Amino acid sequence: MRYVRVVVGYADCGTYGALDELCERLGIERLPGLHCYDLYAGADRLQASLEDEPGTYLLTDFLVRSFSRTVVQELGLDRWPELRDDYFGHYARIVWLQQTTDPVEQAELRESAQRAADRIGLPLEVLHTGLSGLERALAGLVSPSGPR
Repeated sequence: MRYVRVVVGYADCGTYGALDELCERLGIERLPGLHCYDLYAGADRLQASLEDEPGTYLLTDFLVRSFSRTVVQELGLDRWPELRDDYFGHYARIVWLQQTTDPVEQAELRESAQRAADRIGLPLEVLHTGLSGLERALAGLVSPSGPR
């Protein structure tokens, strides 16, 4: 099958420009933003939140669901819990950028987010973002009149 256009459904997400270099070399476009947090919360809203408290650790629904594997196990906190302060000692809070709108899922994820915050000893704040920012960015990226 041939496609008229190929796009990348990722923000930079920590590639420090490597994704942009690849996209430029291949002549394709990607989602805007430095990371998915910009897409969910909006870059201005996120920047204001981080300026309000620079020591903010961010979670998405995905990171809440996978915290034990993607954070605790990957950082070795399950084996060396004393590393907690090395990793998180300079953070002041966790902000969960809550995408889900389903009340049952929100409640389940809220419990998981609280367990994650308790695990690393930080207070939890919830910032409901929904998916509208991501949806707008995707629509702009794939629309015929979108970026070229």
